[in-house]
Amino acid sequence: MRGVTTAPGADDDLPVLDALPRLDDLPLLDDLMPWSVAPLRFGRSWIVAPDVRTLRVRWDRLTAAAGAEREALFRPSRARTPSSAVAALPGQRTGTVRFARESGPCPEPVRVAHGPFDEQWLLPDHRLIDTARPELWRVAGEPQVFAVEQGYVPGAAGPALLVTGALPEGRSPAGRPGRIRPLFRRPGGREPNLAPGLLTFLTERYGHEVDAREWLAWLLAAAVPSPAGCRVPLPGDPEVWAAGVALGRDLADVQLRGALSGAKPRLPGGRRPYVRAAVPARPEEVTYDAGDEVLGLGEGRISPVPAEAWEFRVGGVRVLEQWFAHRTAAAEPGSLEALGPAAWPQEWTSELLDLVTVLALLGARDEERAAFTATHSVSREDLRAAGVLPVPDRARRPASVLDHQEEGPEGQFVLL
Repeated sequence: MRGVTTAPGADDDLPVLDALPRLDDLPLLDDLMPWSVAPLRFGRSWIVAPDVRTLRVRWDRLTAAAGAEREALFRPSRARTPSSAVAALPGQRTGTVRFARESGPCPEPVRVAHGPFDEQWLLPDHRLIDTARPELWRVAGEPQVFAVEQGYVPGAAGPALLVTGALPEGRSPAGRPGRIRPLFRRPGGREPNLAPGLLTFLTERYGHEVDAREWLAWLLAAAVPSPAGCRVPLPGDPEVWAAGVALGRDLADVQLRGALSGAKPRLPGGRRPYVRAAVPARPEEVTYDAGDEVLGLGEGRISPVPAEAWEFRVGGVRVLEQWFAHRTAAAEPGSLEALGPAAWPQEWTSELLDLVTVLALLGARDEERAAFTATHSVSREDLRAAGVLPVPDRARRPASVLDHQEEGPEGQFVLL
């Protein structure tokens, strides 16, 4: 490959940098994927749970209460109270009467990414969510995917960008604000969320037609965190681009749990994590034994768990520890948050086994990914000269989506 060398003792196919470019010279993802949305703000934790049954129990408990008891269980905020008048979320068939008068059945929960690699369930009721970002709901669903830019944490380990097919909450595990960038601006995979002219520029540079999914693959392989937001190295060598795209497609397929390849991610060599000792009803801590590759959940034991899975971090926070904390954190007695499974469900263990596999596969590719983050790059000046930058203001705003019929407060029709 032109312009690259290999590190001493590294695989000959692993590209690295001859000389690091200046970070400030790299274009910002904010300019190249210009439409972005701030994280959702749920406002009350009881509307999210790792299992559907818990949400139904909480809904039934809330709607069975009345008056002051219902309001206390609801947990009012400045944005939402039981008396708030709120439109329905796009694509969701939920009630729009004021929640103080709600007596109907529980709405069908939807899958959301409640933090990195942690898919849970949400009650998709706009009356319950402080800041739901309706513009995201309008474009969610196949074949949409969301690039979730993690909040910058100086010196923190972990990828700068993650991808998910579920609607993401978008908050970074370290509490820093991130950004949600849909790959497409319209439903049905129409109109890539890219700077006008970018795909044409990449197509001419790399000698073949580059589409939005190829672009996303390169991002997963090469995006670099910075205080100003993710920056994107763009190599001069088509071979480097092709190698990065191949890696990024693998990373995307693992993060999307095999949605691209149609095959569930598996560890190489036939290895597979198993439950060696049953997880107790209420495990109080998660531990790791590196020597035996054992993940402990109280008295429960899961192995083999590669070190790459245990050490995998996002925003400096260990993913497995946060995943466990989301399921075992103490809740205030008598609150809706306190309503949950009486014992650790089998489905959580199955999800944990899959998560271990995902994190191990991603962690094993970190060295390869690091090489692409340091590749020779196209500068922002090059993109200005090509007319890609600056980005027009219209590209930073959501597209008009006129094929959605959305119900307003108290059953009124909404004009979009």
